Amino acid sequence: MKIPKRSTGLATCLALACVSMAAAEGHTGGMQMRPDFDEIDTNGDGRITPAEMTAHMQARFDAADTDGDGLLSRDEMVSRMMERQADRMARRADRMIERHDADGDGQISLDEMQAARQGGMMNRMDRDDDGAISREEFTSGSGRHGDGHHGGKGRNADE
Repeated sequence: MKIPKRSTGLATCLALACVSMAAAEGHTGGMQMRPDFDEIDTNGDGRITPAEMTAHMQARFDAADTDGDGLLSRDEMVSRMMERQADRMARRADRMIERHDADGDGQISLDEMQAARQGGMMNRMDRDDDGAISREEFTSGSGRHGDGHHGGKGRNADE
C-alpha cells in the first residue's frame, strides 16, 4: 500500500505535536503518550491501522486547537494541560474519599483523615517501636518501609 507524501507528512507533524505536548507536561498523563488500545482501534477489529492512528492524533490535536486555526498556541497547550491535570486531580480526590470516608457520606472529616494518616505515619516513622516519633526519626525522613513519606510504595501511597 502506498501512502501519499502529504498524508505521511501530516501524520508525522501530528505525532510530533502530541509527543511535544506530552513532553511539555512532563509525561504525567496530561497528554498520554500511550492511549488505550481500544480508543485508537475505532472499528474494534483488534488492529490499529495507520488511518486509525492518524485519526486519533487528529482528534487529540483538534481538541487542543480551541480556535480551530490548525496551530497550537502556548495558551491552547497550557489550557489543555490544565484540563488534563484537573481531571487527574478529580480522580485522585475520588480515590481519597473512597479510601477514607468511613461513614459513607461522600466527604472526609478531620477525624477520618487523621485516622487514615496518623496510623500510617506512626507505623512508618517510629523505628524503635516506642509509640512516639522522636525528632531524629522525624527529621531522618526514612521510615522503616522506605522513604518515610510514602511507605516506599510510590508517590500516591497515602492518597
